[in-house]
Amino acid sequence: MPSYTVTVATGSQWFAGTDDYIYLSLVGSAGCSEKHLLDKPFYNDFERGAVDSYDVTVDEELGDIQLIKIEKRKYWFHDDWYLKYITVKTPCGDYIEFPCYRWISGEGEIVLRDGQAKLACDDQIHVLKQHRRKELETRQKQYRWMEWNPGFPLSIDAKCHKDLPRDIQFDSEKGVDFVLNYSKAMENLFINRFMHMFQSSWSDFADFEKIFVRISNTISERVMNHWQEDRMFGYQFLNGCNPVMIQRCLKLPDNLPVTTEMVECSLERQLTLEQEIEQGNIFIVDFKLLDGIDANKTDPCTLQFLAAPICLLYKNLANKIVPIAIQLNQVPGEENPIFLPSDAKYDWLLAKIWVRSSDFHVHQTITHLLRTHLVSEVFGIAMYRQLPAVHPIFKLLVAHVRFTIAINTKAREQLICEYGLFDKANATGG
Repeated sequence: MPSYTVTVATGSQWFAGTDDYIYLSLVGSAGCSEKHLLDKPFYNDFERGAVDSYDVTVDEELGDIQLIKIEKRKYWFHDDWYLKYITVKTPCGDYIEFPCYRWISGEGEIVLRDGQAKLACDDQIHVLKQHRRKELETRQKQYRWMEWNPGFPLSIDAKCHKDLPRDIQFDSEKGVDFVLNYSKAMENLFINRFMHMFQSSWSDFADFEKIFVRISNTISERVMNHWQEDRMFGYQFLNGCNPVMIQRCLKLPDNLPVTTEMVECSLERQLTLEQEIEQGNIFIVDFKLLDGIDANKTDPCTLQFLAAPICLLYKNLANKIVPIAIQLNQVPGEENPIFLPSDAKYDWLLAKIWVRSSDFHVHQTITHLLRTHLVSEVFGIAMYRQLPAVHPIFKLLVAHVRFTIAINTKAREQLICEYGLFDKANATGG
């Protein structure tokens, strides 16, 4: 009778092992085997991180192995199991790997096919076509669309993290990592001692230095020592966390009435402002996205403000980008002056602080939240709904969206929800 060697790999994450009964069936081109209990006498099967091998003998030839069926039946209580892969050694010595990399919950059954990437047009066998179709039907029931709020990209239909399909939830150790990393960050920043400083406006620039008393690395020290300088201000638009806002200025916008006379003390090439623009030495950062947005009023006792500035920058002879004009709102006028480096020291510094504040809000809400998280979730859900595990694009993408939906669900629970962290800390609110 033909004999197969089946090797089963259990995941190494916390609680990946199981004590449940595991049954395996082989589906071949010539027939299907009976269910075989994978069990070794006096041995604890399917422990976390284990790779276990079993001999499976069948009554007749099965032909080419196309699928394997895994059934999990309760031993004592419901015990989830994370199956990494199963390798089958055929009687003729060939090895076929069936990747899984997912949780089997409750008393479930899953059907796996080999790991070779296949397009739909490559499947000519009915049982494989049927498997592809059923996999997507199941996924489309699990990964449902939801409109979280009008105007937002569609998201997963889950109110909280525990409502997500188990395979895209954070692993237990990942959740612990979040807590430990948060605690470590609080310790490194020495935040607990100065937490009261975040409850009210700062009264001294020295408060900024106190926050970073425990930080000691080259970048943070450089920023702390030079953040008031124009060169550092310009440097951050190219090398900071949001380098997507700065653009070459091809023409001064109509709502920024800057003249050569206003900025001539900053221009080093003896050219007019228009000539500097033509030579590609003038850059602009425009935060018009923030124009018209009401500042957050979640806490009526704490007044918050939003600017929508336009900042003009100049590439000087040292090839450094420096600011040469700042207008804090979009509509020019007497109440919206243009600030210049020649103004009083703290007037100019405060104007730069408002620009940096606006950059923070655009980075957090647009560059980071919308373009990095929320848009990626749309592609992640579409991938799970439309691409079976054997599809080559699924194989390429799945590792990159492993935690995308989970972290976004956490964000909707805790960060951008009503009275969440964004409402408490950001002038834009949640």
